[in-house]
Amino acid sequence: MTFEADSETSTDLEWSVTRNPAPRSAKERAEILGNPGFGKFFTDHMVGLTWSISGGWQQPRVQPYGPISLEPSAAVLHYGQEIFEGMKAYRHEDGSIWTFRPEANAGRMQRSARRLALPELPLEYFVDSLRQLIAVDRDWVPSAPETSLYLRPYMFATESFLGVRPAEKVAYYVIGSPAGAYFHGGVAPVSIWLSTNFARAGKGGTGAAKTGGNYASSLVAQAEATENGCAQVMFLDSAEGKYLEELGGMNIVLVYHDGTVVTPKSDSILEGITRDSVLDLARDRGHKVEVRQVTIDEWREGAASGDIVEVFACGTAAVITPIAQLKAAEFTIGKADAPAGELTMALRKELTDIQYGRAEDRHGWLTRLDA
Repeated sequence: MTFEADSETSTDLEWSVTRNPAPRSAKERAEILGNPGFGKFFTDHMVGLTWSISGGWQQPRVQPYGPISLEPSAAVLHYGQEIFEGMKAYRHEDGSIWTFRPEANAGRMQRSARRLALPELPLEYFVDSLRQLIAVDRDWVPSAPETSLYLRPYMFATESFLGVRPAEKVAYYVIGSPAGAYFHGGVAPVSIWLSTNFARAGKGGTGAAKTGGNYASSLVAQAEATENGCAQVMFLDSAEGKYLEELGGMNIVLVYHDGTVVTPKSDSILEGITRDSVLDLARDRGHKVEVRQVTIDEWREGAASGDIVEVFACGTAAVITPIAQLKAAEFTIGKADAPAGELTMALRKELTDIQYGRAEDRHGWLTRLDA
């Protein structure tokens, strides 16, 4: 069974708005925004839509942030039929609020929905849901440098049914969480751990979908990385165990001595929106960009010979994180105290300057949410 976006559902939604009767006070909110961390605090409201196989998308609403009621037999609790997205709302210097490439997140969510046998949310509904949350919770978007409001759209199967088939009832929500600067005191290169005992995804699996199961399966490997003093875990392909795939929650990019920028290619890798944007910026600078298979031996030998001069990870939360060292059970690539690469930092600055409105958005990536 497949569910496709209905072209007839592109008309404006009529949203109902129920205000939170007990929102955080301005003082409480200011204290939270002064040191929000990541994913610890949430805004006063959330956005919801429901879907059924008979009625399609319906009940568009803004409601107080709070618990979600589910039947114990809800399909998501038994079969993990769930997907999500991650993006940010940025406050520009003039106070306006923008987000970055929401149509790309909407498209990726539709692809994830197809893989998980969930209904596709129309792009217009996706973007509208973000605007609805900002309309009631705009004061939760922080203004300090490198801060933002992290937005989490997600969808899951709610049908009360234990049969193994695509659910016929689904819920979609958006919640917001203020996010502080990822790096306190400046961007710091990290060490990452190479997992050889675990794989993130296999051929024909859900690796290219943004679904919770992929992250759940990475947690034991992430714990192994932490035990070895590393910030993140790097996965190889499951078939041969020699090709780079991605980190637990970020894509990886290698910079070669001749200026070529390379990122791994695989059907099991999540198509990172930050990654694709970084590659576009590298092309703009005249760099040759390659999306191809990369072996762990190529990285190890290239780093030793000086052919590979920079490596970084990229994703929504940290934008770009320089990688100083890769640690494995039997070898190490790089040094823990290696500085961040010149191109790495230049690309990070350029991308964040665009996101925060400090540089020209020549690609048309920004969408205003409070207009």
